[in-house]
Amino acid sequence: MIQDQLFMTYIKGANQPFQGWDFSWITGTGRLNSEPLSWSYGSMAIAHIQKADSLLDMGTGGGEFLSMLRPLPPKTAATEGYLPNLPVAKERLEPLGVQVMQVKDDDRLPFADGQFDLILNKHESFSPKEVRRIIAERGIFLTQQVGGEDCNGLNEKLGLPIPTDYSNWKLETAVRQLEENGFRVLSAKEEFPTQRFYDVGALIYFLRAIPWQAPDFDVERQMEALYQIHQEMQSEGFLAIRQHRFIILAKAM
Repeated sequence: MIQDQLFMTYIKGANQPFQGWDFSWITGTGRLNSEPLSWSYGSMAIAHIQKADSLLDMGTGGGEFLSMLRPLPPKTAATEGYLPNLPVAKERLEPLGVQVMQVKDDDRLPFADGQFDLILNKHESFSPKEVRRIIAERGIFLTQQVGGEDCNGLNEKLGLPIPTDYSNWKLETAVRQLEENGFRVLSAKEEFPTQRFYDVGALIYFLRAIPWQAPDFDVERQMEALYQIHQEMQSEGFLAIRQHRFIILAKAM
């Protein structure tokens, strides 16, 4: 049994509910932060929303981000695949006139051909072929993606396997897939910013919110590894982990 009161306080304090796609419990208190990217997905989204009559937000989470991009086009829809997020997104977005749809299959989206002038996608999987089907001619697709090398250092620190399902997911792959499915890439960037965790409670909360990063993670089983991380944080001030992000702006041709 580890006899460290501060460590155990962080461990017990990590048992907080996570709803929608809201990390403010740890980001708002400065317990987790990330190095800024050289681009702003939000600023780019707003610039294109102003020119769109119809919009789809793919993987809207709890609708937190989309709701902050107002005013929205008169015909706006959002999809979400994670069932617990649906009522959260509906409650937030439907009063704004946004149609919220559950999507289980990236290859079968419940929309008509060429329905949207603008499709936004932040950190959501997608089928380039299906996106091309539902986007209008010369429509804009803006996506920011989490690359396959994201946060692998966490798994290494915890002694857990590194996920391999998306290990080859990177800018080059995504650009090629879009170009093969009728898009012209207008701009694209890829970066590896640093993410800092300042206590193990924030780390545990983060991993519970994104279970696909470390499916085998369990606090009791990883207690010793967590304590080693805690000691490193106490010595260095934080744990630095490399993220993987890329962004693509493309036009349907």
